Amino acid sequence: MLAQLLNGLASASSLFLLSLGLTLIFGVSRVVNFAHGSLAMLGLYLGVTLAQALIPPWGGPGFWAAVAGAALAVAAVGALIERVVLRRLYGSPELFQLVATFALVLIIRDATLATWGADDRLGPKAPGLAGVLAPGMLNLPSYDLVLMAIGLLVLAGVQWIMTSTRWGLQLRAATEDREMALAVGVDERRLFTQVFALGAGLAGLAGALQMPREPASLAYDLQVVAEAFVVTVVGGMGSVIGAFVAAMMIGVVKAACVALGTVSIGGLELVLPKLTLVIEFLLMAIVLAFRPWGLFGRPVAPPRAARAEFNPLPPPSRRGSLLLAAGMAALALLPWLAGDMAYVLVLAVDVLIAGLFAASLYVLMGPGGVHSFGHAAFLGLGAYGGALAAHWVAAVLPWLAGSGPGGIATILLCLAAGMLLALAGAAVFGFVVLRAAGVYAAMLTLAFAQITWSVAFQWDAVTGGSNGLFGFWPQGWLATREGYYWFVLAVAGAGGLLLRHLMHAPFGLTLRMVRDAPLRAESLGLPVFAVRWTAFMLAGALAGAAGVLTVFAKGSVAPDLLAIPRSVDALVMVLLGGLQSLAGPWLGALAYTVGQDFLARATEYWRAAIGLAMLAVILLAPGGLTGVRRLGRLAPAGRPDDGRAPR
Repeated sequence: MLAQLLNGLASASSLFLLSLGLTLIFGVSRVVNFAHGSLAMLGLYLGVTLAQALIPPWGGPGFWAAVAGAALAVAAVGALIERVVLRRLYGSPELFQLVATFALVLIIRDATLATWGADDRLGPKAPGLAGVLAPGMLNLPSYDLVLMAIGLLVLAGVQWIMTSTRWGLQLRAATEDREMALAVGVDERRLFTQVFALGAGLAGLAGALQMPREPASLAYDLQVVAEAFVVTVVGGMGSVIGAFVAAMMIGVVKAACVALGTVSIGGLELVLPKLTLVIEFLLMAIVLAFRPWGLFGRPVAPPRAARAEFNPLPPPSRRGSLLLAAGMAALALLPWLAGDMAYVLVLAVDVLIAGLFAASLYVLMGPGGVHSFGHAAFLGLGAYGGALAAHWVAAVLPWLAGSGPGGIATILLCLAAGMLLALAGAAVFGFVVLRAAGVYAAMLTLAFAQITWSVAFQWDAVTGGSNGLFGFWPQGWLATREGYYWFVLAVAGAGGLLLRHLMHAPFGLTLRMVRDAPLRAESLGLPVFAVRWTAFMLAGALAGAAGVLTVFAKGSVAPDLLAIPRSVDALVMVLLGGLQSLAGPWLGALAYTVGQDFLARATEYWRAAIGLAMLAVILLAPGGLTGVRRLGRLAPAGRPDDGRAPR
C-alpha cells in the first residue's frame, strides 16, 4: 500500500505540473485551452531532441538543460499562439475559443508528425537517478522522488509570485473579477500574453519531465488534457492550491484503487483497479454536485453588462419551406444522380448521420444556451442500445431478423431502443448538469461522457469491451446502398422537421426565453428547469438515433464512438455551420465531413489542413456558414445597422 501511495504521489506531482498552467490560463483569460495537452506533447518531443544533442557520452547536466530548454521553447510558442490566434477571440463566446484551441491540437499534431515522424521516441534517463529507493520493499524510482520535490518547489514558487509580487496581485485580481481589474488599470493584453506563456511553459516543463517515464508519442496530447481539465475544475478555476490538492487527491485515490485490488462488499465484488480509467471524472462529478465552482474556487463574478451570444431564429417563411422541399427532393433523387459512383451514397449517409448528430447538439447550444463537451455519450448510448436490441431481436424474435420486410422492422425496433436508452441517459445526466452553469456545466458533460466511455470499454460481457460489437448489417431491401440511404434520409429528415417545428412552436420560444432571461421567465411562472431538461432529453434522443444509424451503416459499434474527439467533432460542425439558423448544423456537417474525407485522401497532413480551415472560419467568419450573408449585408445608407449580425 505504501509503495502504491508513493507512486501515486509521483504521478500526482506530474499531473499538478501539467494542470497548473491550464489553471492559470483558465482562471485569468477564461480560455478553455484544449491545446494544453499538445503543448505538453511538444515539450516532451523537444526534451528528447535537446537531450540527445546536449548529453555528452560521459554524462553531465545536459538532461536538465534539455528540460529547461524545452520549457522555454514551449513558453515562446504559447506566447505566439496567444498573440496571433487567441487575442482575436477574447470577445467571442467560449465555444469559439474551444474550437480554435482544438484546431491548434490538429495543427500541432501534424507539425509534430512532420518533424519527428510517427514512431515513438525514447528519452534518456536522468543522470544519477536510474536506481530505486528501498529495493525489494518499495521499489520506488529515485526519479519519482525528484518529481515530487519539483512539484513542491514549483508550488512554492508560484505561490510566492501570486502573493508577494505586483504581477501576481494583478493575476489574482484578474482571476477573481477580470472586469474590475481592467477598470483599475491592469494591462489586459500584456497580462494575458504573459499568463499564457507561463502556462505553456509549465506544460512544456511537465512534458519534458516525463522523458524517463514514457516515450514521446503523438497520442500523448489527448491522453493528458482531459485529466488536466479535471484537476483545474475540481481545484477551482485559477486556484494554485486547488490544483495541487486536486492533483494529490486524484493521484492518491488512483493508487489506492490499485493497491486494494478486488474487494467484496456484501457478496458483491468490486474490481477497483478498473476504476482508474474514470475515477477522476467520478470525483469531478461529485465535487461539482456539491460545490459548483470547485474546492478552492469562487463563484465567477457576473458580467456588468449581459450580452446575447446568439441571434433569434428567423421565423419560418414560404420561401424557406419551398427551398427545404426542393432540397429534400434533390436528396431523394441522389441515387439516380450519382449513377455508378457508389461511394457518393456512402459519403451522403455519413453526412446525414453527422448532420442529425450536430442538429441534436444545436438544440442545446443554440436555443438552449447549454455548452456540452460530452455529447458523444448519447451517440454511443444510442449505438449500444440499438446493437443490443438487434441481438435481442435475433434471439427472441428471429422471424423479424430475416430478409424482406423484417429488415426494416428490426431496424425500427433498434432505433426505438437506442433512442430510449439515450433519452434515459440524457435524463440522468441533464438532471445534474443543468444545476451547474457555464464552463462547469460543460465539464460535467465531459465527466459523464468519460464515465459512459469507461463502462463501454470495460463491460466485456455486454459491450464487448475494447473490441466492441460486430455483425450489424441491414437486411432485405435495406441491404442495398440506395435502400439504406433512403432510410437514413427519412430518419434524418424526420428529425430535422421535428426540430424545425418545435423550435418555432411555443416550446422553442419558451426555451429561448429561458436562455436569454431566466429570472424574468421564472418570475412569469415558467418552469425554467423543466423546459431546459426537456430540451436536454430531446437532444439526447436525437443523438441516440444518429448512433443507431451509425451502427447499421458501419456494421459495428466500439467505445471510440463515445470518445472526446467525437464530441469535439459535433461542436466543430455546429459552429462551422453557425448558430443563426436551423440549417447551420446540417451545412456544417456537410462541409466538415466532405472536407475531412477529401483531405484525408489528398494529404498525410489532413488534420493540419482541417485545423487551418477551422481557424479561418472562427477568425474571419465567426457567424459560420449561415452567418456569412448577414456579415456581408450592409445597412441602408443613413441608417445604423440593426445589430442583429453576429459579433
